[in-house]
Amino acid sequence: MDRIRIIGGNKLHGTIPISGAKNAALPLMIAALLTDETLILDNVPRLADVALLQRILGNHGVDIMAAGKRPGDHEYQGQTLHISAKNIIDTTAPYELVSKMRASFWVVAPLLARMHEAKVSLPGGCAIGTRPVDLLIMALEKLGAEISIDGGYVIAKAPGGLKGATIEFPKVTVSGTHVALMAATLAKGSTIISNAACEPEIADVAGCLNKMGAKITGAGTPRILIEGVAKLHGARHTVLPDRIETGTYAMAVAMTGGEVQLSGARPELLQAALDVLTEAGVSITPNNDGIKVSRNGAGISPVTVTTAPFPGFPTDLQAQLMALMTRAKGASHITETIFENRFMHVQELARFGAKISLDGETATIDGVSKLRGAPVMATDLRASVSLVIAALAADGETMVNRIYHLDRGFERLEEKLSACGATIERISG
Repeated sequence: MDRIRIIGGNKLHGTIPISGAKNAALPLMIAALLTDETLILDNVPRLADVALLQRILGNHGVDIMAAGKRPGDHEYQGQTLHISAKNIIDTTAPYELVSKMRASFWVVAPLLARMHEAKVSLPGGCAIGTRPVDLLIMALEKLGAEISIDGGYVIAKAPGGLKGATIEFPKVTVSGTHVALMAATLAKGSTIISNAACEPEIADVAGCLNKMGAKITGAGTPRILIEGVAKLHGARHTVLPDRIETGTYAMAVAMTGGEVQLSGARPELLQAALDVLTEAGVSITPNNDGIKVSRNGAGISPVTVTTAPFPGFPTDLQAQLMALMTRAKGASHITETIFENRFMHVQELARFGAKISLDGETATIDGVSKLRGAPVMATDLRASVSLVIAALAADGETMVNRIYHLDRGFERLEEKLSACGATIERISG
């Protein structure tokens, strides 16, 4: 199994290109099931999760062609996928595939909307809390689906097709909003989604669906209106830049010092996180090519942060901020409100010499003057990269084990960091 070896202490200088957003690319690929014409997606990141979803879609009879690099392409430009779901040969998504990635459960929505039936295994994925699918099932039932659960599978049927409805989520759910949005595009009549998630990736998916002929307004706000259409067609869409990757590298620069241009980043996608970094003493400068991040000589100031749905501070950057705050001058407080179980990185950060105490859903981080390299283990996708951030500033060598979590969400991490002066290498086997 691959590991990453890091020798800490180097400041980062240079340019890091930001990849397409994983959290938009996956639902966009799934949305291709809604049409029998080809959907072309540009700027799709090369990630393990994307490759796995290609296999899952292939199981349904979807043809996917990944276009190679073209003359003049930058080495980090995302891939272009041509996705054709002309003939769906199987409406079952089996356990052995769905169990590896939660987002693959979302195929239930387009299969049900277009084929009027779906049999999808209950999901697996990251071990950060229960994240049940009850709200997704509720949304589909509101749209007229008949749903039963048998042998670990959700069996959904809509013999006459789905019908527009009012869906009010009791709490904000990104998964539920994606599922309701996709299902409602082909439902008869109009659908209103209340208390919808406002994440930029939702708006990106809705924008693509509108290019395909859907009639969606309000995506990116808590109230989305969908007028159902009889059929969707093909389209071409560019995946928006990854705000979590942007925030992660911004925190890596803040941790090590130096100055890095995050090329292609869009500051409005993560303003809450950038405000926190500014409060911590980091210089953030938006420009025509993205965002310039620098911390030259100044110490790191402690912060108090509570994670919240967009436009609040993202839960997916909580672990990275915690790593940064291990070196702050004073005590920081981070409260996690989105997922239970999302402090698994605390024990691993302690191996570097970090001082972190937990009280319920709040972590108190007492900054230390230096961290020491150590062997550590990645526990989930975002926590694993917090260990990399700590290692970049730690004295001596760190070995990060079980890095398949990193490959699920960060494209060419070690290449991007080493190009800016980090001593980091992947050790295979």
